[in-house]
Amino acid sequence: MPAAAPTPPSSSASSSSSVAAPAPAPAPAPAAVPAPARRTSAAGVAAMLGSGLSNQIGAATGSLAFPVLGPVGVVAVRQYVAAVVLCAVGRPRLRSFTRHQWWPVLLLGVVFGTMNLCLYTAIDRIGLGLAVTLEFLGPLTIALAAARRRVDACCALLALAGVVVLMRPQPLADYAGMGFGLLGAASWAAYILLNRTIGTRIPGAQGAAAAALVSALAFVPIGALTMAHHRPTPATLGYAVAAGVLSSAVPYLVDLLTLRQVPAAAFGLFMSVNPVLAAFVGWTGLGQRLGWADAAAIGAVVTANAVSILSSSRARTTAGAVTAPVAPAAPAGPVGPVG
Repeated sequence: MPAAAPTPPSSSASSSSSVAAPAPAPAPAPAAVPAPARRTSAAGVAAMLGSGLSNQIGAATGSLAFPVLGPVGVVAVRQYVAAVVLCAVGRPRLRSFTRHQWWPVLLLGVVFGTMNLCLYTAIDRIGLGLAVTLEFLGPLTIALAAARRRVDACCALLALAGVVVLMRPQPLADYAGMGFGLLGAASWAAYILLNRTIGTRIPGAQGAAAAALVSALAFVPIGALTMAHHRPTPATLGYAVAAGVLSSAVPYLVDLLTLRQVPAAAFGLFMSVNPVLAAFVGWTGLGQRLGWADAAAIGAVVTANAVSILSSSRARTTAGAVTAPVAPAAPAGPVGPVG
């Protein structure tokens, strides 16, 4: 969405029909400075923290159903919940979609399912903290690939060092699980790029809702086969539904509201804490302890993203101080994956 044009400043001098004496000359207008960014309120921070914790607690809850349903069954239920929520919010008018609009929607539907299936399979094999950290490399790679500054090159090297530590050879290293985590990262990167394309072709959240519906329909036969071979207990089915609600419905709705009150840079900066939240939830909720090397690697990836976002925000602020202020375009929706 193009940035809104700046509104011309209104005249501060008032006019009257008759003036007895010449009005004093108005003081010269001060040099244009950038409009102050919206401050991140305590409520905004609490909402972002709640959204991140909800996402990770949902993933941890879904993992409790793995022994019966497996990652495939849990993802199938999550896709159903995501489709219901996104269609209720986005209300897509499917009959009005053209072929030009349908192809990225269909691709995004495939990416939705692939992204969550890879993430949950990685969680099953290598744990929540490492899986989320590897998946987080997707958006981080896109952000760094578009940068041309030395600080971003340093951030890329720092993130790469973290990945090398996470994937270092170990006696019990599960490289298949790490591979699923990296495939999830590639899917998240594709999710971001496809969402940008859809955002220019379909208004509102209709495109994301249609993609979630496509993904849910694709998982209907998969879910049916899974339920037929692995009869779920009420508790197991409840875990899978809770994963869909906590990891799809709650983050999407909370992020949608938060982005209206919190600067996009602050939102992106807070999102970088998700690997830390995942490691915390995995440790406290699932007993998945991390060694010092893995914790340091997660910290390196988080630091690389945080430094990149902060330096980019400062660069934009400096550039805006030289030119006339232009209101930034607000993000159309949540930044993180919601499918």
